Amino acid sequence: MKTLTLQPINKTISVKTDTKVLDTLLASQCEVAMACGGMGLCATCHVFVVKGEESLTPRTEREIRTLGTITGATARSRLSCQARIIGDGVVVELPEGMYLQDIEDLRVLVGKRAEVPILHPRDGRVLIERGKIITKSRILELEGEDFDMSKLAASAS
Repeated sequence: MKTLTLQPINKTISVKTDTKVLDTLLASQCEVAMACGGMGLCATCHVFVVKGEESLTPRTEREIRTLGTITGATARSRLSCQARIIGDGVVVELPEGMYLQDIEDLRVLVGKRAEVPILHPRDGRVLIERGKIITKSRILELEGEDFDMSKLAASAS
C-alpha cells in the first residue's frame, strides 16, 4: 500500500500501487468533474504535486499536450486521470475553483457573487473571478465558448 495526501483538506489515504490519483480523489468525495471521462483531454482533474513527483508514473504524451493548453498549469501540474501512484508519500493539491460544465450552470447563479473562481473545463482559465457578480451579459459573452467535452473526446478517438 502507498499513501496519497490531499491538500488543502490534509487527508491521507492508503491506496494500492498503480492506483490513479483521480480514483483516489473520487473515492474521497472530492468534487472532480472529470468532463472528458478520464481521457486526459480537459483540465477538470488537474492537480498540483506538492511532494512525491517521483512516486507517480511519468507524464504521457497526451497529458503533456493537454497540460500545455491549461492556463494555470505549472511544472508541478498533473492530470489526475493520467497519474498513477507507484511510490509512497505523494501529496497533491487541488486548484481552487469550480469548473464550468455547461452555460446553464451559470444561468441559475445570475445576480449572485461567485463564491469561488469559475474555471473553463478545457483550459482551466478563470472565467469569473471570486467575488464578481455573475451577470446576464457575462453569460452572453460565454455562450460562444465550447463546453462540450464529449465532442472533444470523440475527436481524439
